[in-house]
Amino acid sequence: MAGSVGVDRLAFYRQDMDQLAARGRLRGLAERAGIDFSSNDYIGLAGSARLGDAVRNAVREGVPVGAAGSRLLRGHTRWQAEFEDHAARFFGADAALGFGGGYVANFALFSTLPQRGDLLLMDELSHASTHEGARSGRAEVQKFRHGDVSHAEQVIKMWRRAGHTGAVWIAVESLYSMDGDVAPLDDLVGLADQHGFLVIDEAHATGVFGPDGRGLSHRLEGRENVLTLHTMGKALGGSGALICGARPLLDFMVNRCRPFIFATAPSPLMAVAGRTALDILRDEPWRRDELQGHVALFGAEMAQRLPQMQISGSQIAPLIVGPDAPTMELAARIRKRGFDIRGVRPPTVPDGTARLRVSLTLNATRQDILRLAETLEELWPDL
Repeated sequence: MAGSVGVDRLAFYRQDMDQLAARGRLRGLAERAGIDFSSNDYIGLAGSARLGDAVRNAVREGVPVGAAGSRLLRGHTRWQAEFEDHAARFFGADAALGFGGGYVANFALFSTLPQRGDLLLMDELSHASTHEGARSGRAEVQKFRHGDVSHAEQVIKMWRRAGHTGAVWIAVESLYSMDGDVAPLDDLVGLADQHGFLVIDEAHATGVFGPDGRGLSHRLEGRENVLTLHTMGKALGGSGALICGARPLLDFMVNRCRPFIFATAPSPLMAVAGRTALDILRDEPWRRDELQGHVALFGAEMAQRLPQMQISGSQIAPLIVGPDAPTMELAARIRKRGFDIRGVRPPTVPDGTARLRVSLTLNATRQDILRLAETLEELWPDL
């Protein structure tokens, strides 16, 4: 039955969508089209022949597409175990534990490891998955100003003065996904050494920075109070994620983490793809070198053509427009020129900072970057 006569059960949802549309914030799905300046496939592995061949060979050899169960039942396969062991050695960690994606891995970690009586202290620009994990967890939650270690220390001191003795879990991203800037990890780990743990989301740095693409936190891997998250769905070209850290912490998650215990295990094929991607990082450093060339070229072009724009210096280059509607209009005009660039609005970013998120990848050539810079220079004054 459709429901009682006169009752519109969908009214709330329609009204909410209408309100978003009126504010210029209604989201919709758009297929990829044009030259890639929006994906996280930074070093071009998603379509690489070597990664594709590895998956095809695995299928021919009988590796199943699906795990068909949770890890604690029949879903734990030798391919996943071998990948986790290989990844732990690659990143220099004690152990690694796989999840279906970075969002669920972050949610799982923060809803499980910080305990009642602890403090979860997040950078204010931490990813939504960190916020959701914090809401579902047991620890008290506070924020510190973005990248401000002094403020983080002040928050901890005030918390200690109030009589709290638990561990402090400091949560940051090594490279921020919407701003493209880098966290002060050396200073933050000093705080963690005094008070507890440092959790570093390496999602946008894995594969791009550090020796063999091991990330910005590579010097800190292996410490008992440091956990890192490495996603496979960005520079590594596949899907899934790994939490790396001390084995007792990961054993605790296997036993206490509901998003791990009750979820179907990741595809064994993605374990094969992930292991191959790590080998490619080691064997093909030219990919990182070429990407850094793209970053330098785009920065130089923007400094010449739109000097008022502050460029991050990483492969993530946010171009702040400000208001929502002009941002989305500009993004649409640029896409009509053949460049796949998306606008990002609140609540993903703070109010008044709607932006074009330019993502530099090996799926674009140097000539493409020059053409994009010319297009931005041409269209930007029309705002």
